Amino acid sequence: LTMYISSWFFLVGICWVHLGWQKLKIIAFPLCVIPTMFPLPNFLYTKITLKLQLISSQIGVAIIQLYGLSAYREGNVIDLGFTQLQVVEACSGLRYLFPLLVLGILLAYFFKAALWKRIVLVLSTIPLSIITNSLRIALTGILFGIWGPVVADEFFHGFSGWIIFVSALAVMLLEMWILSGAWGRATGAKSKAQSAGRRAQSAGRRAQSIENRKQSAESRAQSVSIGNPRANINTLRSRTGLKAFLYPPQFLVAIVLMGATLAFSQGIDFREKIPISKPFDEFPLDIGEWSGVRSTFGKDILDALDLSDYINVDYRNASGKNVNFYVAYYESQRKGESIHSPASCLPGGGWEYKQAGKATITLSQDKKETMHVNQAFMQLGDMKQLSYYWFPKGGRILTNAYQLKLYTFWDALTKQRTDGALVRLITPVYNSEELTDAEERLQGFVRKIQPVLAQFLPR
Repeated sequence: LTMYISSWFFLVGICWVHLGWQKLKIIAFPLCVIPTMFPLPNFLYTKITLKLQLISSQIGVAIIQLYGLSAYREGNVIDLGFTQLQVVEACSGLRYLFPLLVLGILLAYFFKAALWKRIVLVLSTIPLSIITNSLRIALTGILFGIWGPVVADEFFHGFSGWIIFVSALAVMLLEMWILSGAWGRATGAKSKAQSAGRRAQSAGRRAQSIENRKQSAESRAQSVSIGNPRANINTLRSRTGLKAFLYPPQFLVAIVLMGATLAFSQGIDFREKIPISKPFDEFPLDIGEWSGVRSTFGKDILDALDLSDYINVDYRNASGKNVNFYVAYYESQRKGESIHSPASCLPGGGWEYKQAGKATITLSQDKKETMHVNQAFMQLGDMKQLSYYWFPKGGRILTNAYQLKLYTFWDALTKQRTDGALVRLITPVYNSEELTDAEERLQGFVRKIQPVLAQFLPR
């Protein structure tokens, strides 16, 4: 946050000196540079990426089917029959969106047209990036059947991205031509006459402005001659060149903020690693009527999650009903090493959220002790399942990812700790039961598991 503020002050200070406050162009430069200097927060970047993956996959499949090929999508995996294509994070289209957005701002900067036309040009980069990325995915699927895996890897894959980006630029230039031509055809000769009149008035105003500046310069010269002329002249000369560049107060504020950021980042450790109270290897597999079987993840999944400790157990009760219990613990969270919400990850596997909301679970018989969790009812084909998940953090039970980030930031400042965990329960909704039966099963399991889990997570 400090880097964002200081960079904005720094850029505004530069623009103030060289452009002046009266020019609207001063806003374009910070907007262009700041998004390219600092990426979005990782949890927000991941959420947007997953959404774009699903949208691009849906449109890509529609284009492939329109072409005449059979294609089936599950989440971000496209099944073509003879092969499967996975729309990974790098192909989400977000890498197109930011460059195209900046390019749109730059084109609007030089586009001599009405303000609303420049705004339309910039906003059009968002659907344009999604559509062009979907075309790239569809093109990869179509050409895969002709040329094989070479179109999805190596040189062609990167080259196709460059071609798509250049094509998007051509579309934006065409859009500028259409917008400018539509305005000219609508106004006709009357617009030309009005434009000539406005140019004449503008020339008159510029001449008057030059005359005013001359008079202002003369009055400043007269004021310099009063008192100590030599000192006043030296003062004016001192505000030229580098000193004039450094003169605005925004620049000094930026220097102070950047220096404070450097001092804090080097002198204070905001992320002390808080070890788990007890390792999950000691977590019991028999809890009441539930008996569990532990399973482990592969190295590629663990590298992607980058967690400190985890447990993944399939528990089964006496009636044969199953509950999957998964907990991921992070002793220190940072960019790329933080909790991934199931609301973002599960749809990537093809599951559709039918119902989502909150559930309240009573932990004691007198109903005084309760906890709130996230609830999601999902479906994939004929399979249905109910999920509960929440985020334990320092004795708190959180249900919102943004809330989790705010508490992580606050604990880093006040307690020098950023540890946290994700707890996720999933049970199938069997054909012989209703959704309420699955809810009762999960709530009963939470009452059994919560006291045990509290012994493992630090408060």
